[in-house]
Amino acid sequence: MRFGIVRFPGSNCDGDCYHVVKEVLREEADFVWHKEEALGQRYQCLILPGGFSYGDYLRTGAIARFSPVMRAVERFAKEGGLVLGICNGFQILLEAGLLPGAVVRNRTLQFICRDVHLRVENAETPFTGSCRKGEVLRLPIAHGDGNYFADPETLAELESNRQVVFRYCAPEGDLTEEANPNGSVSHIAGICNAERNVLGMMPHPERCAEAILGNEDGRKIFASILNALAGCGV
Repeated sequence: MRFGIVRFPGSNCDGDCYHVVKEVLREEADFVWHKEEALGQRYQCLILPGGFSYGDYLRTGAIARFSPVMRAVERFAKEGGLVLGICNGFQILLEAGLLPGAVVRNRTLQFICRDVHLRVENAETPFTGSCRKGEVLRLPIAHGDGNYFADPETLAELESNRQVVFRYCAPEGDLTEEANPNGSVSHIAGICNAERNVLGMMPHPERCAEAILGNEDGRKIFASILNALAGCGV
């Protein structure tokens, strides 16, 4: 399998994603610069990593959305390719319209960097096939703008289509106010598109994908991708 890791000016988690793919999963990976306009048939999965693309000027992801590479990302997604957006990558996917809704400032108006717990709401996606529904994962977050918002109509559609993939929860899986770190509507931490091939999530699975870091829960996301690609014969 070959992964493309998209680099924008200001990306800072691209190296972490590359390390997980190359050194942990032992798969092929390339960095894809934001000025690339064509990806051809090189990749089976694209990762939009975390960071502060273009310094987060105007709005998180607002400028990166217009990078030349995003036209290629949009074509890749429309053709069924797997796209994973992590933190700033999720913000970019929202700005590009590849996922519905938006993120705004955390309700505390402070940057939050700590581990959180996520409840798997949908284990039937290419990104969660190695998980079970209701399973609780522990992953780190690091963001100032992670407060997910969608209007009532969009939220109802997300719920009815089972596009909510992860929710912030307590360690036991309960949806408590204290367990929602940024104030996201309905505790939403990650969503997919209706076709299930694009996932955006605020927590960082690449930061907890090997035992030396003390937690391997994030590896389940990447293992799910590999299993899905292998099952499709891609």
